[in-house]
Amino acid sequence: MQDIMAILPLLATCAGAILIMLVAAFETFRREGISILGIGLFAFAFFVQLTVENSSPIMPYSAIFNGMLVTSTFTKAAGLIILACGFFSAIAAQTYFTQNRWFVLEYYCMMLFAACGMILMTMAAELITVFVALEIMSLAIYTLIGCDRRSVIRSEAVLKYLMLGAFAGAFFVMGSVFIYAGAGSTRFVDIARAVSEGGFIANPALVGGSLLIMVALLFKAAAFPFHAWVVDVYDGAPMPVTGFMATAVKTAVFCVFANVLLINTELRDGWVGYLFWISVLTMFVGNLIAIGQNNLKRMLAASGIVHSGYLIIGLVAIGSDTVSNGAVIFYLAAYAASTLGIFVALSYLGGEDEKRIRFDDFNGLARVRPYSAACITIFLLSMAGIPPTAGFMGKFYIIAGAFKHGFVALGVLGIISSILSVWYYLRLIISMYFREPQEEFGVSEMTLAPLGTFALAAAVFAISFIPVVI
Repeated sequence: MQDIMAILPLLATCAGAILIMLVAAFETFRREGISILGIGLFAFAFFVQLTVENSSPIMPYSAIFNGMLVTSTFTKAAGLIILACGFFSAIAAQTYFTQNRWFVLEYYCMMLFAACGMILMTMAAELITVFVALEIMSLAIYTLIGCDRRSVIRSEAVLKYLMLGAFAGAFFVMGSVFIYAGAGSTRFVDIARAVSEGGFIANPALVGGSLLIMVALLFKAAAFPFHAWVVDVYDGAPMPVTGFMATAVKTAVFCVFANVLLINTELRDGWVGYLFWISVLTMFVGNLIAIGQNNLKRMLAASGIVHSGYLIIGLVAIGSDTVSNGAVIFYLAAYAASTLGIFVALSYLGGEDEKRIRFDDFNGLARVRPYSAACITIFLLSMAGIPPTAGFMGKFYIIAGAFKHGFVALGVLGIISSILSVWYYLRLIISMYFREPQEEFGVSEMTLAPLGTFALAAAVFAISFIPVVI
């Protein structure tokens, strides 16, 4: 029973995706019914994940899966974030498609398949399983980006992501081959044993393989120098899909990143020096890109690059026990609530064909829709790291951990980066509160996204009360 419960969230998302795929074949089902079904399936999967007991690591059906899956408190928290992101992205999509009429019935099916791949990524304790999960997630995301086949910008975005993502997948596979050559296995436990017995630097195959895997993960995390794709792809993707990618995908990738670095202390120490500079460059390059943007989606994409830099600080500077206990997962939860909140709000404020997407398009929003403007302000302040929001606490835990473990320079640079980011977050607040309104910002049909926006605004404050040991 314990083994069944451990993998039940994975089975629930997969079964839900198959159910929607079958239901979409019947003409009696329309957009409204499929939307409610998709939202309900994400809520059910979240509830199932919430009830799973993971006080100690579990290896479900170890004989059947040959130890390829492991669940723990870390994977449970990651799964909750992913499913919550799916739930609110589905709510955003329900509203988005009342104004954008290109809806396809398989949309929610692809969202659930993507979530299934992400959950499998967090549970994987073996490189081939990680790759299979990565491809399940990626293929579903590619489809979601390009599902509006009439749009040239969508086609351009999916082409860029598909081509570059294929290279990243190839790097991951080749890295797995090298690691198999060096360790004789692709299971994390066996790799750790091989490193302990023969050393890491002394084994060129392990060094080369881990390098290729790092490249693939840095690409998926949109970290320097593999960040160039993210701005164009986020800009070209539909608004709810962009929010889902920016939050759920990042959560899954960084969970895999943490699990790979936790394979062995010597392996992790071998990459700390390189990840130090990658983190610094990711933060400051992301800030430079974000400062020059007038398009909100492109600014938020560049902001996501910066937050990847903060998360890499957590992987570099914080000890393995703390990573497992939640400093990185806390930051992911705080980032997800803030970023997804903005995208949910933009899903109903953006209008038909996302006509409102620039900073100037939201002039005077506070006078026309004061509650929406207040929620967006909360999200922006959280992303900037202003107390008492969850974003502030997330940055506090990450930077305090850097100071505690001797990475003082990295912590100081993280603070400087956070200060720089305040400018482009404040630009939207200034537009909303200190400019004259030019539009009504009306929403015609019955929509759920405003409720989702208020719930996420509350979550930004609620998450900040979760204690984390650093």
